[in-house]
Amino acid sequence: MNILIDPIYWAVAGGVLMLAELIVPGGIVFFLGASCQIVAAALWLGFISTWVASLTLFFIASLALIFLLRSLFARFVEGDFTVANTEEILDVINQVVSVVEPIGPGPQAGVVDFRGTRWRALSDGVRIPAGEQVKIVARENTTIIVIPLIT
Repeated sequence: MNILIDPIYWAVAGGVLMLAELIVPGGIVFFLGASCQIVAAALWLGFISTWVASLTLFFIASLALIFLLRSLFARFVEGDFTVANTEEILDVINQVVSVVEPIGPGPQAGVVDFRGTRWRALSDGVRIPAGEQVKIVARENTTIIVIPLIT
């Protein structure tokens, strides 16, 4: 247990953890390293002298730094984020696709190729032969509703 009361080991562990923050971002690892530095300083200054006190100070300092300072630092250092479309149907509407198998007449389903995948397709009742280009106007579950392109 002598390793737990040696300030050099605590300081080295703290430095390694603080450098590890560059690899594992998020703030948690940095604050664990800072807690190790606090324990190293307390041992070196003689404020604590037992391994139980070292571990207790480490746990208390870690929790305090994580809960108190992480939210403060998060305001100044923003992470990467993107805002995506949550309505994925909006990404599908008005796309032009090719008819693979004839669609219609009436409620007879055909097949279209959309983004490299074959989808079941219905039209507004007209017959659309294979090879034609159509525009997507809606999607119902796994069926795409299309209309012929006006040329």
